[in-house]
Amino acid sequence: MGVSQLGLPLIDAARSGDPKALERLLVEARPELRRYAQKSCLLSDVDDAVQESLLVLMRYLSQLRHARAWSGWMFQIVRRQCHRLARAALRQDLWEDDRVDAFMARRTEDELRVDIAAALESLPETYREVVVLRDFEGLTIGEMSQRLSLSPLAVKGRLHRARELTREYLMVQGDQA
Repeated sequence: MGVSQLGLPLIDAARSGDPKALERLLVEARPELRRYAQKSCLLSDVDDAVQESLLVLMRYLSQLRHARAWSGWMFQIVRRQCHRLARAALRQDLWEDDRVDAFMARRTEDELRVDIAAALESLPETYREVVVLRDFEGLTIGEMSQRLSLSPLAVKGRLHRARELTREYLMVQGDQA
């Protein structure tokens, strides 16, 4: 049962400081926040956005003027959290891009081939498979989805995680070199 089915009395009780009403409201809000975050956030940020949104809802619920505004307010908060996390990821990626550039500048082409092969070997099979299909065989997300019997979203998630793990491996190797 979602928050909208619970009605205004629960929201009003939570706004007034009833701890049981607040707990129930947040428990009921979590699935709605998650569905919205899955559409608005990077896949890797969904859990963090939901958790941060729940904290904001809990902290500022007493400032909500009208219980009828709950849904719009809730979705605005999770949307802001998604944007905040995306900006943080972009800043992190820019910093990592500088490290990657520095690492690559110090390596010969042959050394890079060896490093990339070692990075791929270090990946769990499920992640190595998506990298090989995408980057070596040139398959599209749709083709990979069919071949692996996964949803396109799952394929994108695996590919994203595989690239993160590869980058982390290469950065550790670069720091040791």
